[in-house]
Amino acid sequence: MELSVVTYKGEDTGRKVALSESVFGVEPNDHAIYLDVKQFLANNRQGTHKSKERAEITGSTRKIKKQKGTGTARAGSIKSPLFKGGGRVFGPEPRDYSFKLNKKMKQVARKSALSYKAKEASVSVVEAFDFEAPKTKDYMGFLKALELEGKKTLLVLDADKVNLVKSSNNLKGTSVTTADSLNTYELLHADNVVIVEGALEKIENTLNNK
Repeated sequence: MELSVVTYKGEDTGRKVALSESVFGVEPNDHAIYLDVKQFLANNRQGTHKSKERAEITGSTRKIKKQKGTGTARAGSIKSPLFKGGGRVFGPEPRDYSFKLNKKMKQVARKSALSYKAKEASVSVVEAFDFEAPKTKDYMGFLKALELEGKKTLLVLDADKVNLVKSSNNLKGTSVTTADSLNTYELLHADNVVIVEGALEKIENTLNNK
């Protein structure tokens, strides 16, 4: 598959690039995509949820009523989970939700996501560019020039460019990443993927273990 390279102003450069079939033309593996997205979301969970059990509740340990003769069930402590303000039974504890995923499985997932985008004609290649200063207006102009205004977009850079990242921060539905940090979740979340020309080789090398 060949795509025309355009400038950030939407002008055709007259050049074309060929997308690697080993990355953008594979048979998608939906299960690999599921696992990679699941791991991404799990690794981003804080896992700091916590509720107090009866041993952690502040309160008297005095027996609140006599054992027998009340006509009701026996009760030994106001901190019992049966009473209002008491501890919780088997409540959530802080935990780590992250899990490991095979490197090759991740590569298959990312190739699958890129192949889906390529089949949907949702991939664009743009000539390398940068802004002199962080300006949301300039980034909006870039999206408008590529006819992506109002769409969820992912810009993939060949290297980290602070001005571009900051320019996109205030725009809903837009995100900027680098070829080294590309992940399946961001690829699937975006309607359109815009790849800087220099990032293509990095993506292909990373996903093909070169």
